[in-house]
Amino acid sequence: MYYCCGISDKGAVRENNEDAYLVNKIVLSKAQMESDVNAPFIAAVADGVGGEASGEIASHMALDLLSAVRPRKSTDFKAKLLAIHSKLKRYGITHGSSANMQTTLCALAVDENEKAYVINVGDSRMYRFRGGVIKQLSTDQSLVQMLFDQGKITGEEKKTHAQRNVIFPVLGNIADDPDPSVTEIEGGIKKGDIIIICSDGLSDYITTGEFEEILAMPMRLPKRLRRLIDAAMDNGSTDNITVVGISVR
Repeated sequence: MYYCCGISDKGAVRENNEDAYLVNKIVLSKAQMESDVNAPFIAAVADGVGGEASGEIASHMALDLLSAVRPRKSTDFKAKLLAIHSKLKRYGITHGSSANMQTTLCALAVDENEKAYVINVGDSRMYRFRGGVIKQLSTDQSLVQMLFDQGKITGEEKKTHAQRNVIFPVLGNIADDPDPSVTEIEGGIKKGDIIIICSDGLSDYITTGEFEEILAMPMRLPKRLRRLIDAAMDNGSTDNITVVGISVR
């Protein structure tokens, strides 16, 4: 059995919350939720793309559609995400006020054999906290990540690069189809691990040290997630902030 909890906050500046999260087949953007789940299951975070129409519709719709996917060993997750992308694109085209609505999506899928997968489109992130150390499991689909992979910028330069918010095509993009990334987590999820899925309103404003210090605190996981959100806002986050935590019971 797995324990999941999620929190979404509109943040210190934005009037609307274009983030959403999925826990136990329920999609939320305003409330905190805790739930025990059994494999197979999917937990996820979606971040409606700022500057495009109806980001909040795109994030909710993507997660509503994802909630119907039953993760199995045989599931073609890339095909499922491209089908979701097509439905978002079609909705945008047929609803003028939502034209080109887009969203990132980062999800943990655990199949019937307890194998765990990182599913990612965009720059929302997944981390694993194990033995006091935080490690990013997802890979950002962004311009600065590409430049970093090519050795053209350093890890420190990624954080302050002028084009750090430029991401590759995500769900709903009417010009180009996304390229969903699906990766099995080597070794799966062990007792004592904490899997964190979050929007960039958190990950862009939390240092590795802050992540590790807060997640090591002797308090219930929801309180630690709230501490992460508060720390991001204290560090100047102007975005919506959403975080989901998963552990083994």
